[in-house]
Amino acid sequence: MAARTVYGLSGPEALAKALEDAFYLADPELATAAWLALALGKPLLLEGAPGVGKTEAAKALAGILGRRLVRLQCYEGIDAAHALYEWNHPRQLLELRRAGDRPVDLWADAFLIERPLLTALRHPREVVLLIDEIDRADQEFEAFLLEFLSDFSISIPERGTLKASERPVVILTSNRTRELHEALRRRCVYHWIDYPSPEQEARIVMLRAAGVAERTAKAVARAVARLRQEPLVKPPGIAEAVEWAQAVDLLIAGGTPWPEAFRRSLGVVIKDEEDLPYVKERLDSLLAEARP
Repeated sequence: MAARTVYGLSGPEALAKALEDAFYLADPELATAAWLALALGKPLLLEGAPGVGKTEAAKALAGILGRRLVRLQCYEGIDAAHALYEWNHPRQLLELRRAGDRPVDLWADAFLIERPLLTALRHPREVVLLIDEIDRADQEFEAFLLEFLSDFSISIPERGTLKASERPVVILTSNRTRELHEALRRRCVYHWIDYPSPEQEARIVMLRAAGVAERTAKAVARAVARLRQEPLVKPPGIAEAVEWAQAVDLLIAGGTPWPEAFRRSLGVVIKDEEDLPYVKERLDSLLAEARP
């Protein structure tokens, strides 16, 4: 059987290479899950701790597909109106005043405010839909989303039913603050993203911050891996590791000694007032283990 090409990608390995060219390192499992989601026309559900790169994966995928990323940020209390569409009532009233006795189509596109889900329905070939942190939404919204993902259509009372001309590319992320409904999981290709190994994180740092010295990248990657083993309120994510390496290199270039550069830049990697004194007390031993 001939190999199938999906969106110009011949397989997971080709997708992983394209993602790396977009400055995102994907392990073989993630690249396989993403490629299968594209090939099967199914949403991709990425779960993992905050900061492991779930949203960045969606951004990188949109980039290599040459599409605009449309992001629906979920939160407690989000409802269908915030996700689908709204009518621009002030503009409708203004148009009525201007029109006088002239008939006005108040339900024309000019008065329709697209929200992310409607945008994905109307422009499935132009966008990647990111439904970010679905676990923050309540179960009622999750049930609504499940219905949306089943047939990619919505009903607008004033306009009728709108259906996507083809299945849009959809990525969902979850920090697993609560369990998602089993029916939603079954709709998706699933992948759990864990923190990278220190070796891979050093590669990520050097890829995303090209000017950082390899010695610094490796030391930061080891130090961050150790920090994630501590009982911190907010363990550092990959973005914090990249920024810490950049900060350390900047301070060293300005004449700050090696250990002191790490100490002075702790505010780049530690973002909680309770974590900061805890880490400061243990920083010397942590750096002794992390130093190349």
